[in-house]
Amino acid sequence: MNESETRAELIDPKLRAAGWGIVEESKILREHVITQGRVQSGGRGKKEIADYVLVYKGIKLAIVEAKGEDVPVSEGVMQAKKYASKLKIETTYSTNGKEIYYINMSTGEENLVASFLSPQQLWEMTFPQTEKVN
Repeated sequence: MNESETRAELIDPKLRAAGWGIVEESKILREHVITQGRVQSGGRGKKEIADYVLVYKGIKLAIVEAKGEDVPVSEGVMQAKKYASKLKIETTYSTNGKEIYYINMSTGEENLVASFLSPQQLWEMTFPQTEKVN
């Protein structure tokens, strides 16, 4: 499967299974423009476009970089990190539909995971509640 087919048949269902686009106030932005491309002689350079940006409660919480099913999941890691850095987003993923590679930009944690975090899980991880001590 090419990247487009992988997204439609493998990645989109996994995002829905985690609640993205289903849970109230959650959205999936597809083909989200990160930058318009550098201005250079003869016009602009290439736009940078994230395959998916996961939004919950109006806040962008994660980037998902998609690759074709037959491409190693590691191929999207640098791109995912680059986009997350530009958007100042803590969580990013690279996936080929079969494997999901999770990256936490703040802690440096990286590993293969079984599924995407749900909107609420990602929210709680991004904005941890601190208990008040009386």
